[in-house]
Amino acid sequence: TLREITNALPDAAIIIDRNGDIESFNSVSQNMLKLKPTDTGSNLASLIRQPDFVALCRGRARDSLVEFASPFDDSRRLEVRRIPLGGAHALILARDVTQLNRLLSMRQDFVANVSHELRTPLTVVVGYLETMASEDLDAQTMRELLAKLEPPTLRMRALVDDLLLLTRLEASALPEPAELAELDMAKLLRSCVAEARALGDGRHKFELDLADEPDLRGVESEIYSACLNVISNAVRYSPDGGLISIRWGRTASGAALSVSDQGIGIAPEHMQRITERFYRVDLARSRVRGGTGLGLAIVKHVLKRHHAELKVTSRVGEGSTFTCEFPDSQLVQPHLMQEEAT
Repeated sequence: TLREITNALPDAAIIIDRNGDIESFNSVSQNMLKLKPTDTGSNLASLIRQPDFVALCRGRARDSLVEFASPFDDSRRLEVRRIPLGGAHALILARDVTQLNRLLSMRQDFVANVSHELRTPLTVVVGYLETMASEDLDAQTMRELLAKLEPPTLRMRALVDDLLLLTRLEASALPEPAELAELDMAKLLRSCVAEARALGDGRHKFELDLADEPDLRGVESEIYSACLNVISNAVRYSPDGGLISIRWGRTASGAALSVSDQGIGIAPEHMQRITERFYRVDLARSRVRGGTGLGLAIVKHVLKRHHAELKVTSRVGEGSTFTCEFPDSQLVQPHLMQEEAT
C-alpha cells in the first residue's frame, strides 16, 4: 500500500487531500517536521508556518520544489517537493540537504582555491613568456628570464603533485597488509630532515632524536610524505635560526613522531581548521617558503590510512608541536624481526 511505501522511505512523506489536510505521514516526518499522531486531519500549512512551505502545500510553488532553513533548527536545510497523486491528493516529500549543500560548498571552495593558487604563478610565467616573445633579447637576458621562470613553474608542479596525491589518498581503500613494508624510520627521517634543511636554505637548526628507533609498517611513499610535510611545515613557520626538534620513539600505546618549532604558533581559533585544504595560519609566510596549503591535509589522510592520528599543541609567539601517534599494531616488533631473520 501507499502507506507501507512511505514508511519505507528515508525522507519525510506526508499525504494531504485537496484542502491540504493531513491524511497520513511516516515516522521520519515526526523527527524532521515534528508531526504528532494527533496531527492527522489537521491542515499541514497551518502546522508549519514557513512561507515557502505554505505556498508549496497549496500548489503555488514554482516547479513544486522549495528549499529553506528548518523552522525547528536553523542549522539544517530542508528540500521539500510536492507530487500530485491520483484523485485530489498530493504527496509532500521532505529531505535534509544540509550535508549535501555543505559538500557542494566545499567543492566550489576547492575549485576557487585551486584556481587562485594557480593564477599567481601562471600570471608570472605568462608575463615572462610575453616579454621573451615580444623583445629582441640577448643571450644573457634570455638566461636570466628563464631562471625567473623556474620558481613559479616549480610551484605549479608542486601544487598539482599534492592535489593528485591528496585525491589518491582520499579515493583509495585502506592499504592491505601485503602493501605495508617494514620501514627503517631512522633512515627515512634523516632523509626528510636533509630535504627540509634544503627547503630552509640552511637557515634553521635541526635536532633529531631517534630514541630507541622503532620501525613502522606502512606504505613508504605515504609515510615519507607525511613526515616530510610535518617537518617542512615547521620550517615554513619558523624564523631564521630557529630550532626544529624532531623525535621518533616509543610511547605507552605505540610510537610517535613529534616535531617542535619555535615559530609563530597557532591561535586557538585556527586549531580546528589547520588540516583543511588551502587553510593557512600565515598566508604570506607560507607562500614565500613554497607551501601549497595541502601539506597538513595530506598528513591527516596518510595517518588515517595507517590508523594513526595527528595532535597539535601550540602557543602564539612561542611555537608548536605536531605529534603523529601510531598504534602498536603498526610497529615492527623487535622479536618478530629476530624470528624472521633466523
